[in-house]
Amino acid sequence: MNWDWQVFLQDTGGGQTYLQWMLSAWGWTLSVALCALVVALLVGSLMGILRTTPSKGLVLLGNAWTELFRNIPLLVQIFLWYHVVPALIAPLKSVPSFVLVVLALGFFTSARIAEQVKAGIQALPRGQRYAGLAMGLTLPQTYRYVLLPMAFRIVIPPLTSEAMNIIKNSSVAFAVSIAELTMFAMQAQEETSRGIEIYLAVTALYFVSAFAINRIALVIENKVQVPGMIGGGK
Repeated sequence: MNWDWQVFLQDTGGGQTYLQWMLSAWGWTLSVALCALVVALLVGSLMGILRTTPSKGLVLLGNAWTELFRNIPLLVQIFLWYHVVPALIAPLKSVPSFVLVVLALGFFTSARIAEQVKAGIQALPRGQRYAGLAMGLTLPQTYRYVLLPMAFRIVIPPLTSEAMNIIKNSSVAFAVSIAELTMFAMQAQEETSRGIEIYLAVTALYFVSAFAINRIALVIENKVQVPGMIGGGK
């Protein structure tokens, strides 16, 4: 089998090499994933918190959000945000497809993060909530200063998995013509007929991206761990 990595140095005919095209696609992949991760963490944390409050209405809202976005396949959600939602909400017709993909991927992942945050809060002794309220803190203050700092420490490992998944799930963005790694691989393979080299290189970049997230999260986990808690020290 002839392995020719010189294919990446070939001119695409557009003034750049396939290597430059691939690195540009990698940048789009990371941009989609990181922006979606921010959305997922913010929305997912909020919904997870709502699901643990004493208010039945807020719990219902959080549960409805979680069940809606986690029970619809991601690719279907991508198409809904790209084709259906802009047709129903006219101002969204002028929104770039990049933003729509970020929202779709972010909301899909937020449902999973909501489950993790809920589990983290519920893993804490109930006495912590009561102690905060007994000290005169309001319920939001109790969450802010007592519950959430501990809950997020507990759920760093599962949140790491979600952050790694969002890198891999960003590959569905090719379906709406975002120039990320998967789209690059498909187009470059068709143009060069060198699928082995192309897909191995793209696979390596996905691995590097996800592994970097894993290592960064591990450093954070070691910095904030609490002895005696899940993932804590001795």
